[in-house]
Amino acid sequence: MNPDLSLPHRKNLRIPEFDYSQPGAYYVTIVTQNRKTLFGQIVDGDMVLNEIGKMVKEIVEGVPRHYQNIHVEVSVIIPNHVHILFLITDVVAGPRACQSDQSNNGQPQGVDPTKARLSFVVAGPRACHMDQRKSGQPQGVDPTKEQLSLPDIVHRIKSLTTHRYMLGVRDKGWPRFDKRLWQRNYYEHIIRNERDYQAIYEYIFANPFNWEKDEEFFLS
Repeated sequence: MNPDLSLPHRKNLRIPEFDYSQPGAYYVTIVTQNRKTLFGQIVDGDMVLNEIGKMVKEIVEGVPRHYQNIHVEVSVIIPNHVHILFLITDVVAGPRACQSDQSNNGQPQGVDPTKARLSFVVAGPRACHMDQRKSGQPQGVDPTKEQLSLPDIVHRIKSLTTHRYMLGVRDKGWPRFDKRLWQRNYYEHIIRNERDYQAIYEYIFANPFNWEKDEEFFLS
């Protein structure tokens, strides 16, 4: 694990003029307004989601079903924030990768998935995990859909979860939020290599167990 990722000093590292729609791997953290704990609680190192947390999880994990070139590699909901590891693939090349030579279990032959996570970012073999018709095309995907940037994705997650949360306040008595559900900005990190990818993947996976060491725990 990269020790820097677990220290309480997250900052917005947005790079001016960087094209956040280009194929690549991106790590994102989205935090609730005022770091309010809304999504459940950590019990013995496991995150126990409440109804609100389950709603957020459903929306985050549903992103790839709606956007052809966006893939959620791993995500975790913590009481007051969300960690997500995205892959943005080439929207044109992605579907074609599904027609590549594959074994019977659907995995590309001769590929070690632990060594090739970044090598397929442009060609997008991960698109094959989506539900497909017999024609091999992902269901519910408009092939002419625009290529989203990372800010677009985060904005849509925030907007949809906020809308669903407001319905929950109205219909289910969920606690009201102060002006907005999420902080205006978010933390992001561009993943440069396989080692970086693996460190972040493991950090996200282990985050519930390390909750009491997290910056958002100390500041909440």
